[in-house]
Amino acid sequence: MIYLETARLILRDWKETDLEPFRRLNEDEEVMTYFPASLTYEETNAFYQAIISEIKECGFGLYAVEEKTNREFIGLIGFHRATFDADFTPCIEIGWRLKKEAWGKGYATEGAAACLEYGFTELNFTDVYSFTANINQPSKNVMRKIGMNFIGNFDHPKVKEGSSLKKHVLFHINRK
Repeated sequence: MIYLETARLILRDWKETDLEPFRRLNEDEEVMTYFPASLTYEETNAFYQAIISEIKECGFGLYAVEEKTNREFIGLIGFHRATFDADFTPCIEIGWRLKKEAWGKGYATEGAAACLEYGFTELNFTDVYSFTANINQPSKNVMRKIGMNFIGNFDHPKVKEGSSLKKHVLFHINRK
């Protein structure tokens, strides 16, 4: 099923053929710079299954993204139920992860903006959050570009003490 189309992107259900490029995406150390580690083959398989399950269970999730022109898988953009222990959880999180070749083209902003519109108008979300490591300037820029507001800092409970990724920023937007 296709959930969203933008001028240049298709956000859709996952296909088995997405798994291999998804593995390469998650193994790429540069793509995974702002995550504690790149993912192994097995970890990506488990993540893939979790994404599929969340979409089936909730009717939303992290959608596979492809470029319209060549129908090539470039990553994921969409929603996730964040349930780790924090004062703003549980919540709906919007997130993205794109392969390096897709960076700098505005795809994350384009896809995330379309997701927000879809989330507020079709899924009836009232609030959406996004968070990242404080040092992740590219994602913070996307959050601002899609109209989210910075609301604070927190230490991510799933990131080990002493890591440069422990300090996170929290952004929020509500249905207007």
